[in-house]
Amino acid sequence: MKKAFMTLSFLMGLVVLASNYLVQFPIKYNGLEEILTYGALSYPVAFLITDLANRSYGKIIARKIVYIGFFIGIVFTLFFSTNFTDLISVRIAVGSGVAFLVSQLLDVHIFDQLRKKKWFVAPLTSSLIGSSIDTFLFFSISFYATGIPWITLSIGDLAVKLLVALLMLIPFRLLVGTLKVSKV
Repeated sequence: MKKAFMTLSFLMGLVVLASNYLVQFPIKYNGLEEILTYGALSYPVAFLITDLANRSYGKIIARKIVYIGFFIGIVFTLFFSTNFTDLISVRIAVGSGVAFLVSQLLDVHIFDQLRKKKWFVAPLTSSLIGSSIDTFLFFSISFYATGIPWITLSIGDLAVKLLVALLMLIPFRLLVGTLKVSKV
């Protein structure tokens, strides 16, 4: 379990770091730059990681992975992709941290409450609610009153997150059996 715990924690930090960096870049294809950033494509993987940990090891381990992933992601974000002379860059770091902790811990709680339902109910419901909260918190903290079209970006981001949450059910179902269940 220790190897899986460390792997999931590292992957969580990597997802946070990548998403914090990628959210700064709109997708400049077919007019999507006003509604979508590259961060929307990577961030939903964080919910997959949390849900896999929760299903396989329980809510206590899942919370620990959230905290470790948060620490790794935020420390590296502050060192490598935060320009402290740029207010938006600092707001992205703060918005990311707040949104990540609130949404991931909410995801863990909701998942745990629904874990005895059909296999797809807990990961889908917790990811949909967590993604919605994450999107609102992140974009409002990071971009409110900056001139960046944060409302349209958040709507596009949320639409992609909801689609990816559905798609993440496939790897969830495939991977959950590969992790050893422990009595936590």
